[in-house]
Amino acid sequence: MKITYAFADGTTSVVEVNDEIGAYIMDSRRQEDNDDRRHRYHNYSLDDVTYEGTEYGRCDTYSFEDESVELAAHVREAFSHLTDAQRRRMLMLSKGMTLREIAAVEGTSHLAIYYSIEEARKKFLKNF
Repeated sequence: MKITYAFADGTTSVVEVNDEIGAYIMDSRRQEDNDDRRHRYHNYSLDDVTYEGTEYGRCDTYSFEDESVELAAHVREAFSHLTDAQRRRMLMLSKGMTLREIAAVEGTSHLAIYYSIEEARKKFLKNF
């Protein structure tokens, strides 16, 4: 069975493989095409601009500025109910630090950090 590979620079290459491998490759390509099609028709996000065009991703009727100011005030209010340690740990977590990295900075165990962050999440969600 002959399989054609198309490279990113536009060149193609034809490779002969046995039937079992060829069937696997063809099935894999078919599944990927089906996933792309499913994503295109059943998912609404700005990533779909690739499929639908820029007019699909444009939103002229809705302003996010007012909502973002209101949301920021709401987040600050919810954050004000946290302790200093919880606030500091949540900020470190939001910057991408792991629990073990936060524990090393704080000088405590990662389990203590885990429980502190879980309590902070609960308190934040309660007040949000």
